[in-house]
Amino acid sequence: MSFQIKHTVEGNMSQPTLSDVCQPLLSANPVSDLAKVDLDEDNFVHQPKAVDISAIYAFLGCATPKAWLMAAQHDLATIIQDHANCEKKAAGTAMNLIFRYQSYASLQQKLAQLIREEMLHYEQVMALMARRGQAWQHLPAGRYASGLLKHKRTYEPEAMIDVLIIGAFIEARSCERFAALSEVIEDESLAKYYRYLLKSESRHFEDYLALAATLSSQPIAERVAFFRNVEAELITSPDDELRFHSGVPSWLS
Repeated sequence: MSFQIKHTVEGNMSQPTLSDVCQPLLSANPVSDLAKVDLDEDNFVHQPKAVDISAIYAFLGCATPKAWLMAAQHDLATIIQDHANCEKKAAGTAMNLIFRYQSYASLQQKLAQLIREEMLHYEQVMALMARRGQAWQHLPAGRYASGLLKHKRTYEPEAMIDVLIIGAFIEARSCERFAALSEVIEDESLAKYYRYLLKSESRHFEDYLALAATLSSQPIAERVAFFRNVEAELITSPDDELRFHSGVPSWLS
């Protein structure tokens, strides 16, 4: 597939926009078609499968504050852009783990599947942005992931176990926020897409947690409880930035 590059009057090449790049993709592969290569053969964007996420609610230490939902509704562009960034970062994190811990066969297989799925979602969100006429913008990372990772132990295999537990919390929070957003936003197509993501996000949470428990020689309950408190504090405390995993907007608290 070739892309036409636009030129300025002076003859210099201008930077193609996200819509320029994605339009051929959208014409041939609408988001509903892209979803067909998902690992869940019974889950589609146009008809999301009902998912019980009660285990997610039980795992997390708190629900998303209403103030965050209010801010997110009024700035969906930022939420969507950061969502795209999160999908890309999730795939990158999993890829780094695959290269770092090559001797763990179960980790290799699970994370290979996760990378494929996260990149599919990244592709889908880029397509959604193009359809909404939303230009790609640089958005610095918020405090959430770094706020969790700074508590990671520095020696192995404990460092690996902590990263897997942190991954479980990030995926669980993503799932919880997709569900919460789908109940309040007015854009039904976007709400339906968020409901579609619930099945994979809940599975990613389970995979990370199961890997941590399987690969650890010690029970992980204590570390899970520790990170539950850290994560809840990040979600419920004032935050000066709005991101997909940010805390309570300081301008509303």
